Amino acid sequence: MSNKILTLRALLKKLPALRRAGKTVAFTNGCFDLMHIGHVKYLEQAGRGRRVLIVGLNSDKSVRRIKGAHRPIVAQKSRAAVLAALESVDFVVLFNEETPYKLIAAVKPDVLIKGADWKGKPVAGQDLAQKVEFIKFVKGFSTTNIINKIKSEN
Repeated sequence: MSNKILTLRALLKKLPALRRAGKTVAFTNGCFDLMHIGHVKYLEQAGRGRRVLIVGLNSDKSVRRIKGAHRPIVAQKSRAAVLAALESVDFVVLFNEETPYKLIAAVKPDVLIKGADWKGKPVAGQDLAQKVEFIKFVKGFSTTNIINKIKSEN
């Protein structure tokens, strides 16, 4: 599992051979703070077929900037390990910025994958990928909903 968690430099060394082997390089990103069935189904869809699925994972610092001082709930090493344990995920790369634009520019994915809630909105890196694909969410599941439920029960 830890061999799936790479630095950008290590990932870039692996990509040419994967492309020569006919693999489609797919990229998605997120905080993946409290993993739930919605995340799992999304990543299964994103990694289908002859794809190599790369997940850009927001670092703890990045999550705090986006979500606020009380997030993430789960530290980046643990979030990366959970993602790497999923069969549908081939590689996990951490990034510190608010968006993965620099990471996408380096990876140059064939397919950029986002949740359907991004449809019609500007997607970081859409100008760098051959194709942008949107995947529907499993209704009723979100990290924010889980956190709110826990808060309301205390």
